Formats: sequence, structure tokens, C-alpha cells
Amino acid sequence: MLRLIEALRVIQPTSIAFVGAGGKTTALFLAAKNLLNSTAGQMVTSTVLVTTSTHLGAWQAEQADHFFSATTIEDIDRIKKDLPGGVILITGEKEDELLQGLSPKLLDQVQRLADERNLPLLMEADGAHGCPLKAPAEHEPAIPEFSQHVVVVAGLLGLGKPLTKEWVHRPEHFAELSGLRIGAEITWEALAKVLMSVQGGLKNIPKAARRSVLLNQADTPELQSQGKAISDCIITSYDASIIASLSIMDGEMIGAEGQKTYRQNEIHSVVESIGGVILAAGGSSRFGVPKQLLPWKGEPFIRHVALAALRAGLDPVVVVVGSSAEEIQAAVNDLSVRIVDNTEWKNGLSSSIKAGIGSLPINIGGAIFLQGDQPQIPHTLIRTLVEAHQSDLHSIIAPQIDGQRGNPVLFDSRTFPDLLSLVGDVGGRVLFSNYSVQWIQWHDPNLLIDIDTPEDYDKFLKIYSQEGVGS
Repeated sequence: MLRLIEALRVIQPTSIAFVGAGGKTTALFLAAKNLLNSTAGQMVTSTVLVTTSTHLGAWQAEQADHFFSATTIEDIDRIKKDLPGGVILITGEKEDELLQGLSPKLLDQVQRLADERNLPLLMEADGAHGCPLKAPAEHEPAIPEFSQHVVVVAGLLGLGKPLTKEWVHRPEHFAELSGLRIGAEITWEALAKVLMSVQGGLKNIPKAARRSVLLNQADTPELQSQGKAISDCIITSYDASIIASLSIMDGEMIGAEGQKTYRQNEIHSVVESIGGVILAAGGSSRFGVPKQLLPWKGEPFIRHVALAALRAGLDPVVVVVGSSAEEIQAAVNDLSVRIVDNTEWKNGLSSSIKAGIGSLPINIGGAIFLQGDQPQIPHTLIRTLVEAHQSDLHSIIAPQIDGQRGNPVLFDSRTFPDLLSLVGDVGGRVLFSNYSVQWIQWHDPNLLIDIDTPEDYDKFLKIYSQEGVGS
């Protein structure tokens, strides 16, 4: 089962700020517990630092293994001298059952301690008075500028409820950002609008920080479906949207309309942008003419491939060209694709893979690699690969057709360093022995057709000229 730190892609010590409403503290301490003695990428840690720039309920200190109060730099120095293992909570003094946040100066000292000891630092940087949803006031959220990752939390239990202070912290501001009136039913569209607002979910996030949304309390299939709709809407504004039902401990009892139920700790889906890399640089030496430009159904092969990638929602879609670059670009020039000219295309397939990955955004979740001479690949298959990846962030996902590996193949971003190390005329299939592969069963043997010669092309046209095939 996917854990929160894996969904957040925490692979090395980093500073993460949790803001918003609907489970910030739960998510913060759960992530901290996930990290303890856990191998995550290059990181193994026995100590995790936790703090706040606002405040925490005094009772929440029980979730830490050790609690320290600090009001001066000397206090931080004393903690540093004898730092124990476990989840270490450091806050200001206790006032009226609240643990006060650290001053900016002391937060900097804790961050320096984390850097010196190579430890993760998790921070609560917002307050919501226990409501599932909120909109930030002028002084909120209090995100330290050194934060490398910001997690914006929203509780989906607020959906379908009236826009009142019972369900939304600062309902007037939420109404202003969402366009709803006070008392109106809170829709997923309204929440998406608030999350995408620079005065809402995006407020005060440092420019270089990774941005994640955590749509918590997705405890029913209906809320999970609404979470998916929100995720698809906002993903261009965030690096990831995580749909989850979180508790500090599995089996935590919660109340739902007077009934006692138990929420399991579960990540339902992780929605990230997945790029499409169309490999179209080859010279088609065996065929004699550029296969990418062969006509089918009135359009060249490459255009069919690009359209399928776009219809499947891949973003961005990159077309790697080399031989016949001008003609291939002209065939897709009016589509929303990026053209990447691989001047090293004669060095083999690996050079095109490297060129494609190099053109993708740094925080992309993965990429699907498509062949420029396989126009018969349906967008439904591409979309199926994406949806499979959302459920568990598997490293490699590929179709299996009649027991054979098919195309296209999705590679998670964690495989990119290995793809970038490929040399010569080899592709990603050499990584199949290094990673576990999730196979998607697909029942269309025509997707296995490989067009290498004019005879193959004639056979392809005859197959797809039959009534109903390829429709």
C-alpha cells in the first residue's frame, strides 16, 4: 500500500510545510512516523524534526516521541547537544492549551539544525480551528521562506455542506474566492477555484518549493470521485494532488452522521502530470522512406500518434525529431506539442530518450514513450496506463498483449536517471530487469504490428481496411 511519504515523493531530507485545513496535523505526524527508520529513496533517518510557525493543540504533543519548548536560541542549542531519536516536536511555550509557534529567528535555527544533521523538518504553518476547509486571512499562511515543499490540505467532508463557519474557517473569504454566497452548498468546483487562487491555496508558497495538494477525508466513493475531478482541474497549478483518507493510526474511530465508522490509512490516488515523448527521429533505413510520414486514414502516422497522446491528457507532449525533422514538424505544427530536435539521432534510440526527458518539466510524475510509427495505439490505452500509475506510482507500467510486451510504456520519474544513462541503440526495455513492472492486460493483437518494410505496411493497411477494425 502506498504511504504518505511515497505519495509526497519524499526521497531525501527536506523541509515540508503543511497548510490549509482538514487534517494538517494528522498528515504532518503521519508523514513523520512514515519517515522514521524508513528507506525513502536515498534517505534513512531515525530522527524527524517537527515544529510549527503558528500553534498546535497541547494535546497533540502526545503524537511526538519527545517534546521540547524553546523560546531562545540557547534553548535550541541545548536541544541540539543531546538530540534523541524519534519524532522530535519543538514549539514555543504552552498558553491556554495551545503550543505557541516558533519565531522566525528560532525557525531558522531549527532549520539549520536539520541541515547540519541531514534530517527532515516538517512544519505546521496554518490554522483552521478544526474545520475541514478554509481560506487564508491576510497574515496567513505563515510558510517559512526556506520551505522546499508545501502541502496544501483540504478536507473533502466539507463538500456538499453549507458555506458557514461550522464547515469553513473564514467563510467570508472563501465565498469571495469561490464566488459562492454564504450558506450556499460547497461544490467541488468552488473548492478547486479556491485551491487554484493565489489568494487561496497558492498563497505564500515559496517560488522554488514543490507544491502538493492533499485532498483528505475522501472516505466514500463519491468523495473520491469528486477528489479526482478537483485533481484533474487543479493539476496545472500543482506538482501533485493526493486523494486520501488519513488517520494517525489505522482503525481510528470517526463519527459520520451519528454512526461510528473506522477510517483506514489509505492513499486512494496520486494525480500528477504525465508527459508524452513521441520517438520520431529515426531514419527508417529498412523501409526506405520516413515511416512517421506514411499516410493512414488521410493523415500521416505521426499526427495520429500525437493526437492520441493529446486526447489521453498527456502534458506536455514532446515530439523528438532528427531525420526528416522539417517534414515531421510540418505534420504536427498546428497541434499543442513541443518539437525537440535530436541532432545526435544517428547515435541510436537512447539519444532520443535523453532528448525527450531533458525537455520535460523537472517535477513531472513520469512519461509515456510512444513510437512515431505506431498510429494504431488508442488514446484509451494511454489513459489506462496513466490511471494505473495514479493508484500506486509504479516504476514501469506496460501493456501485455497475448503474453507479449506491447507499446506504449509508462516510466515513473524515479527511473529517469537510469534512462539518461542509456547508451547506443537501446531503449527502456533494458530497465525491465531492474524494476518491478506492472502489466496491463490489453486484448488487441493488432497493437503488436511492427512496420519495418513496405510489405508490413501493406499488411497493416489491409487489416485496418476491414470493417470495424480501428474504429
